[in-house]
Parts: sequence; structure tokens; C-alpha cells
Amino acid sequence: MSLPQSATSFTPSTSRLPLPAAVNRRRVVWSYVIAIGLYHLVALLALVPWFFSWTGVALAVLGLYVFGTLGINLCYHRLLTHRGLVCPKWLEHGFAVLGVCCMQDTPARWVAVHRRHHEHADRQDDPHSPLVDFFWGHVGWMLAENRDLARLGIYDRYAKDILRDPFYRRMERTPLYPMILLGSWAVFFLGGFAASLWSGGTLAEGARFGVSLLIWGVFVRTVVVWHITWSVNSVAHLWGYRSYETGEQSRNNWLVALISNGEGWHNNHHADPRSARHGHGRWEIDVVFATVRVLELAGLAKHVCRPNPRMASTLLSEHR
Repeated sequence: MSLPQSATSFTPSTSRLPLPAAVNRRRVVWSYVIAIGLYHLVALLALVPWFFSWTGVALAVLGLYVFGTLGINLCYHRLLTHRGLVCPKWLEHGFAVLGVCCMQDTPARWVAVHRRHHEHADRQDDPHSPLVDFFWGHVGWMLAENRDLARLGIYDRYAKDILRDPFYRRMERTPLYPMILLGSWAVFFLGGFAASLWSGGTLAEGARFGVSLLIWGVFVRTVVVWHITWSVNSVAHLWGYRSYETGEQSRNNWLVALISNGEGWHNNHHADPRSARHGHGRWEIDVVFATVRVLELAGLAKHVCRPNPRMASTLLSEHR
């Protein structure tokens, strides 16, 4: 199936939504404000020449795939949230650890919020519709209290299946989540420190190289992955073309698809959420699904869901 791009479809929606009724903008979620602000500030240190290293840059770029694509896009999204494939538990949990290193909350929390988004997409109860405003859809929704996203309530409704797994329950009930985060910091810093000493560097040179890898490999990479993920929520509900009539404003956005390795084919995804393949057209490159195919061929992914052929009935007229 090849879906042509409509020249008239690259227009933002002009509809506006009120904030979700359960949001209180006067109650700030300080844990998110501090964490997001701190990560951005530390990432800015990458602009200081003393912290620059080509190894750090390479690790940041590689990390976009390892942590962002495998951890968030493949595991958190297509595997856990939508059950578009099944992997052995050891591999699923390994991918989930990579997702945790992106600091986008625990797997159960991420899954619950995203499932609620699909249930209420671009209506008032959507946790992060950009039809409120762009900043709200991109990041603002995390910074203000929303009673509907209280952990116990949202987990009970949207993430019971996730929490049946003892590994994900430990993420909620023990210090496992922060331990993974701090452990990833240690790996990057100590790896750089040890590599510098091994090559004959001094302690000061080792510390500088270790900090460089930490800033680039953790903080810069995390901030970039954040904005890539957030752009799916914001940009891909405002600008792009629509291949399917889905009852909300999801759009296929080439730029978001490029930087997210396939998540930007968001209208396709909303048309068939369970499908592990988001790129439906011949030109809609989907690196995440290509990775799923490799896992499938290697026997490490089974029950891979593909686009439902019956979706042709929901194609918009300009794509028929």
C-alpha cells in the first residue's frame, strides 16, 4: 500500500481545547520541573569547549537509537503500551531498562498515560493535546497537577497488565528506578575515566573525559530524546498530512518521523494503534519496525502485528 502525500494537508488544526478538567495550573509538579530544568542546564555544559569530546558526541548520537528507539519507541510504546509484538521477558526487561535511562518515568506510568491519550485523543480529557496550546502538548502537561493522572487511579484503569509483572512492580515500589538512572550515570563517567587512565592520561584528564561522556552520553542524549518524544505529542497533532479518518487531529509528519525513527507516522498509528508498523506507505520509512523485523527474523519477536487490511475503508478521499 502506497499512500500519496496531499499537497493541501500540511495545515495546522485551528481548534482549541480547554485544559483537562482535573488540571490545577496553580499546583506545580516540582519533581518534574526540577528534573527537566536540571537536565537542560547540565546539557548546556556541552557548549563549553572543556567538556567537548568526539567520543561523547558519538555516544550521544548512538544513544538516540539505543535508548530512544529501543527503549522508548520499541519497548515502552509498541511493545508494552500497544502489545504490537511479544519478546522474551529477558529481552523485554532489557529494553525497558534502556527506556528507564531516558527518564520518561516508569514503564507502567508511561503506558498508562499513553493509553489514556488514545482513549481521549484531542478531547478535553487527553492528558497532552496540543489543541490546548503547543507548549501544553509538548511539555507543559507534565508541569501542572492533573488529578486524573494520579498514579493509583490511572494504574488501576490503564496499566493492570503491566503491573502483573514483578519487574515492573518493583519499579513502582522499590528504589530500582533511581538506581538504574544513577547506575547509567556511573557507567558513562567511570567508563570514560577508566579509558583515559588506561591510555596513559592523568587523574585530571580522566575526570574531564569521564564528565564529558556523562554530559554528552546521558544529559544531552536524554534532552534530545525528550524533545523527540514530546514532538510526537505536539507537532504530530498539528502539522502534517492525514491518510486516515481517525476522529482526532493526528497527522503524519515527515520531520518527526525522521528524527524519531518512525514514530512520526502518527496518523497511521492512531488509525491502527496495535500495529507494530507505523510507516504504511512505500516512502514512510520506519526504523523501529525494521528493528522489529530483525528481531522477528532472529526469533526474538513473535506475534508481530501489522496494519489491518480493513483500514482501507477509513482512507481519506485524497489517498484513495
